[in-house]
Amino acid sequence: MKKLGFGFMRLPVLDENDASKIDLEQLCRMVDKFMERGFTYFDTAYVYHKQQSEIYLRKALVERYPRESFQVATKIPLFMVKCEEDNARIFNEELEKCGVEYFDYYLLHAMNSERFEIAKKYGSFEFLKKMKAEGKARNIGFSFHGDAELLKEMLDAWPETEFVQLQLNYLDWENPSIQAKECYELCTQYGKPVIVMEPVKGGSLVAVPEEAAKLMKDYNPDVSLASWAVRYAASLDNVMMVLSGMSNMEHMEDNTSYMENFAPLTDGEREVIAKVVEIINSSKAVACTTCGYCVDGCPKQIPIPKYFALYNAHLQALNKGFSTSQTYYANMTMYMASASDCIECGKCEKACPQHLNIIEELKNVAKELER
Repeated sequence: MKKLGFGFMRLPVLDENDASKIDLEQLCRMVDKFMERGFTYFDTAYVYHKQQSEIYLRKALVERYPRESFQVATKIPLFMVKCEEDNARIFNEELEKCGVEYFDYYLLHAMNSERFEIAKKYGSFEFLKKMKAEGKARNIGFSFHGDAELLKEMLDAWPETEFVQLQLNYLDWENPSIQAKECYELCTQYGKPVIVMEPVKGGSLVAVPEEAAKLMKDYNPDVSLASWAVRYAASLDNVMMVLSGMSNMEHMEDNTSYMENFAPLTDGEREVIAKVVEIINSSKAVACTTCGYCVDGCPKQIPIPKYFALYNAHLQALNKGFSTSQTYYANMTMYMASASDCIECGKCEKACPQHLNIIEELKNVAKELER
């Protein structure tokens, strides 16, 4: 398979205020272009587009192309699993909605510590193994939003995992809260190929600061800003697929143009990206250097640097229309103190070498990420 996958999470819509009203005519043209250029991987999920994405995958793809000519990936929403029988009920519903007899890739969706417990309680991964044995799920894995410690626990618990889907992009690579690099390296260590989601970080890496955009355009004026992000992810050795949520034909034309005959990043391009990351990070709302001194004396043990990293990423992404930081924050606060747990003792501010107004910034974090 070519390394670009068509993500059915941000499809063209007829009404910007109603995600369920998808522009089928344009979607069919996009699917045709995708297939015409030799791409065959399609990623959807039960919950995308108000539970309509799988239905439109059937209409735009399954009913129009031979089944053996493409691969379908979808996911079970564990927040909807309330008993063991729900695994089969949802799976069979997805088979019907997609109009297929089997899935090429089937995932536990958006795994975190809470959903890990749900999966263990109701035997969800054991169900995936059963579907694989019956030929109804040819490859089984999970998409993941958590830290490397939890990922290791899951890989140890489920050695039959065949792949992992991770949020991975050049800005999150060194983010201490998202831990993209650590999670990628752990998958590589365990021999699990990686499928990349959010390579363009919800579109925010297309709307980078002007200084950063100029660097990339000066280096190569003929390529899009999105291409830098997608190729960054695709250039990693253990990445088998990079998903892109394409919302119009322009996105489709662009992405398929440079991924049709994919070339990994050059050393010069990597140097440009490193500078771009510096520029983006220099515009952070909180100038935290993640030294960790603030945490040592915190009576609540609030992971302040990690929350500031998520807050910075959230503001940068929010200005461009999409942020996953609230998801990561919610996952972390399942087992860590939240920003709103601060008792304003001031120990953190006394310890901070950067003299940051941590107490007020934690209030901002709570305001933005605890909504």
